[in-house]
This record gives sequence, structure tokens and C-alpha cells, in this order.
Amino acid sequence: MTNQTVRGTKDLLFDEWYKFKYIQQIANRISSLYGFLPAQTPIFEYTEVFMKTLGDGSDIINKEMYTFYDKGGKSITLRPEFTAAIVRLLVEKKLQIPIKLFSTGPAFRYERPQKGRQRQFHQINFEVFGVENPKADIELISLAQHLLTKFNINKNVRLEINSLGDSETIAKYREVLIPYFKKFQNDLSEDSQNRLTKNPLRILDSKDEKDKLIISDAPKISDYYTRESLDFFEQVLNGLTALNIPCTVNSKLVRGLDYYCHTVFEFVIEDFGAQGAVFAGGRYDNLVSSVGGKYTPAIGFAGGIERIMELIDYSMKGDRPLCLVPIGKEAEEHALTLANELRRNGLYVIYEYNGALKNRMKKASQANAKAALIFGNEELGSKTLKIKNMDTGEEKVIAYGNMMENIHQTLLV
Repeated sequence: MTNQTVRGTKDLLFDEWYKFKYIQQIANRISSLYGFLPAQTPIFEYTEVFMKTLGDGSDIINKEMYTFYDKGGKSITLRPEFTAAIVRLLVEKKLQIPIKLFSTGPAFRYERPQKGRQRQFHQINFEVFGVENPKADIELISLAQHLLTKFNINKNVRLEINSLGDSETIAKYREVLIPYFKKFQNDLSEDSQNRLTKNPLRILDSKDEKDKLIISDAPKISDYYTRESLDFFEQVLNGLTALNIPCTVNSKLVRGLDYYCHTVFEFVIEDFGAQGAVFAGGRYDNLVSSVGGKYTPAIGFAGGIERIMELIDYSMKGDRPLCLVPIGKEAEEHALTLANELRRNGLYVIYEYNGALKNRMKKASQANAKAALIFGNEELGSKTLKIKNMDTGEEKVIAYGNMMENIHQTLLV
């Protein structure tokens, strides 16, 4: 079938489109309050950009990327996530740090479509580069919570947080995690068996029910924190307490990519089941240096717009139109000029190109017009207009000369 959307993609029409733009606009406004600057990258990059940052063992690389060769024989990949592209931008443009960057737009992953999750999806994305202080972690989590409050879904969402510690912590933890999971190797899911040697921490993120039983008794990373890692995490938790942001420490929470360290967090809602994260992020201090840039501590998070759309209660609250109702041939001809004048003065104006008075008034009512401007030969001759408030039914005659003032008064009632 050619006359239908590709599986995992979705058309946005009317109120849905307004809801989509509303989320982006709120995110843009809140980002500016925290000092973020806008950054937009192309929707596709050289495949190497993602291979370098995501790691060849990740599910995104192995199963989910949309990769193709262009006409020049170069391997190109549609953006599966923002961080890799933003890091490429940071290094290529030699941006001055510290810097905070906000991005929004589409991303692409080949995975099973489900509630709030599409193959072409859209994200709001926040990245802070060049700040090693845990205050950056606290501020970013506060920003995420601020967004949830603006979307009026903060009461339904809980913050789960964990620390992966520093490189020394992760190395020590791997040494105990691998032998633990090897005892249950034959009982693990196929994905977890593949992760066992490449990155056993990812097994902790498994949604397989059998894996979860094995994971429940796995060693905790908190037993292997270095002094520095523990201090860092305690500062983050104390900062959240100071800002009255409740959280739950989830020792099994990890991120699915190799580059994370220290703070990882998710804002989770139960209604979405296993895929319940509204926002997810964490710290990745070694990512920029791993792709050829200077050592640049960093932290960020992203949220799926489609998922937020499922959660928020939003109805279009746009301006109601002013409807023109011309009567007679001369009035019909004048309607085009009048509509142009009113629109150039900032008014939302609609009118039917033909039809009887009764039908035109019916159409004005169907369009939820705030007021109707009615005029025929008599009004044109006396340079007046009849304006009707569609809510109250009140009608009055206004002079063409002070038309804008009278229209605004009627629309404000």
C-alpha cells in the first residue's frame, strides 16, 4: 500500500500539531531561563559519528540504526539520538566551553512501535558541556522537573537516580558483575548473553522477566564506589533535597550506552509499563575526548515529544476568528479588500467566498467565530459595518473610520 504512512511514523494534524508545537515552545522557553543556547544539527550524519560514540555493542548500532550509502559511496545514518551529533558539532566548531545547548527535532530508530514510541520520533534535548561540578547535575534535573511541572504531569512522575561512579568504580564493578552473571549464563536472555562480555552493566537494564529475577540479587555498584564517586553522588542527592525534588535511588538503573558515568536518572511514569521513562539522561565526562576532542565533562537528558503528548491534557487555545459576511455583489468584491486590511492589522479573519446570509452565519458559528462583520450595499454606502458578537448575539453598527477600535472592543468582551 502506497497511500498510507510507513509503520512507525505518524501524521500530525490540527490539534495534535498544536500540541506538538506547544511542547517544543515550552521546552524552548524553559531552556532559555536556564541559559541554554539553541543548536540544530542535520538529521543525518556520517555513520562514523554514531559508531564512535554509541559503541559497536549497543542495541542502537546493532539493531536500530537507519544506515545507507549515498550517491558518493559514503555511509550515512539517520540520527538515532542527539548527543553524538551535538558532540560532533562541539568538536568541529570548536565551541567555547562551558556551554549549554538545547536541541529539538526528529530522530530515527528501527524498533517495535508502541504507545508513545515511533520509528520516527521527536525529542527535546539538553546538554551541558565543560562543568565537572555536581551542581550542573542538580540544575539539569531541576530543569527536567520544571518542564514536568509546566506540562502538569509532575505529580504522576517519579525521579529515579543512580550513580555509575567514575572509571575506577566501573572497572571494579565489572570484575564482580561478569562472574556473577556467568553463573546464570544459560538462563539469561539472548540479548543479555551478548552483553555479558561487551558490557555487563547493560544487563541491569534488561526488561526480560527472567533476567529481572537474576538481576535482583546481583552485586550493587554502590559497594564499589571510590571516595570521590561517593562524595559526588552525595552532593547531587543533597542538592535535590535542598530543592525539594524527591527521588528514589535505584541501584539497578543504568544507561544503555557506554559513555555514561556518575549520575544517571530517569523520570518515570507507570502508565507506560516497561518503557516508562519520560525523561532520561546522565553524565558522560569522557565522551568528547573519546572522539578526538579535549577532555570535556558533560551531562544531558532528552525526552520524547510523542510520549509527552500522550500524557498532557492540552486543547487548542488559539484565537477565535472574526468572520466576514458580505451581502450582495459589491459587498462580495469589497470583502477581499476588507479581509486583507484586517489581517494586516493582526486579526484572524475568515469568510466564505459565496453563499446566502443564513448559510454564512451558520458557517461562522461552526468555525467558533467570536464575532461576525455583516455588510451589504447599505453599509457600504454609509461607510459603516454591522458587528455581531456570536456569544451574546448583541449587534451594533460601527463606523468604518474607527473600525479597528470597535472590533477589538467586541472581541475582548
